[in-house]
Amino acid sequence: MLEEKSENFFTELLKFALIAAAIVVPIRLFVAQPFIVSGASMDPTFRNGQYLIVDELSYRFEAPARGDVIIFRYPKNPKEFFIKRIIGLPGETVTIASGKIKVARADGEAVVLQEPYVANRGNGGDATYAVSKGNYFVLGDNRPESSDSRTWGLLPASDIVGRAFLRLLPIDALEIFPGSLPAGQAGTAQQ
Repeated sequence: MLEEKSENFFTELLKFALIAAAIVVPIRLFVAQPFIVSGASMDPTFRNGQYLIVDELSYRFEAPARGDVIIFRYPKNPKEFFIKRIIGLPGETVTIASGKIKVARADGEAVVLQEPYVANRGNGGDATYAVSKGNYFVLGDNRPESSDSRTWGLLPASDIVGRAFLRLLPIDALEIFPGSLPAGQAGTAQQ
């Protein structure tokens, strides 16, 4: 009787493990994955060591938007993952002059970004970047400490893993869609 009870326990444990794996594995592979911030390129929005959950599903149904904080494979070494903010969209022209960013949108309208998330400006001179189809222009919020599109070029859409969905750790910084801007703001003011 004891042997039968023990056998039942292990059978039930195995069933539970298989069901859990059947639920967790697809979610981990196709919906969300963990990410730990490394470095100071997104200070003060994200600090070194913060633990995030990445939403991998949304961009399968909608295109990334200006102001989104994304996690992507570094184009120069796809084994590395970076976190940056989208500044320029496909078909736009991004101009950086005297630390200010102006975007000529694909429809011809120009906007000057109002970037409340940037605490430190600098790191690079004035420049203009044409964002080709299928690419994005990304920058870190801590400009002097960021290796971004100013350094290594445009980000191919195919390298985007997803957007920051949830900041889990530290607990006192728990937040859904951390670093996102209020709806409709997208960091722009028309000029």
